[in-house]
Amino acid sequence: MNIASPIPVDPTTGNFRPPSSAQDVPRHARLFLALWPAHAENSALLGYQQQWLWPKGSSPVPAERLHLTLHFIGPVERSRLEAVNAGLQVAMTPFELHLTQAAIWPRGLAVLQASTVPEALKELHCRLGKALQALALPVESRPFRPHVTLARRAAGSIAPSAAPALLWQIDSYVLVESLPNAAGGYLIQRSYS
Repeated sequence: MNIASPIPVDPTTGNFRPPSSAQDVPRHARLFLALWPAHAENSALLGYQQQWLWPKGSSPVPAERLHLTLHFIGPVERSRLEAVNAGLQVAMTPFELHLTQAAIWPRGLAVLQASTVPEALKELHCRLGKALQALALPVESRPFRPHVTLARRAAGSIAPSAAPALLWQIDSYVLVESLPNAAGGYLIQRSYS
């Protein structure tokens, strides 16, 4: 499933153009592992996001980019992608994630998080961390705080008066590439279940 096309933009016309050479493809892919909402969950997240009052200058996350990051990996040589794709397959138990708490984190990050983190999510995060280490890829040292980012630069935002009650059925995770070109966006490299 493609979230965005990795086609570069022609700087003179602003039109999309296909890569003309290998030089148009970055040598590194900027990667992360995430839970990606299905259509119903994405619609629910977007509906909740649209109930907020966002101050001028805030930047709500576009619908097609709403997700929950499991691990940020960073730049990886494209020559390693096949091995990385294979090495990140780990066992997982399907689970439900109840997103029930809205918050504004430091630096104006508006998030939606779970009041209780399911054990199966903790286990998946841990297994993926071990898989990253086995691939000699970085693992963040900060504690895992599962959340969906709703907006950036959102200090002073007002959350809806009704508490969120979003239920997310999770039976897969994805490896995603952040695209560096002018179109930006995400490209799902692989889905795991």
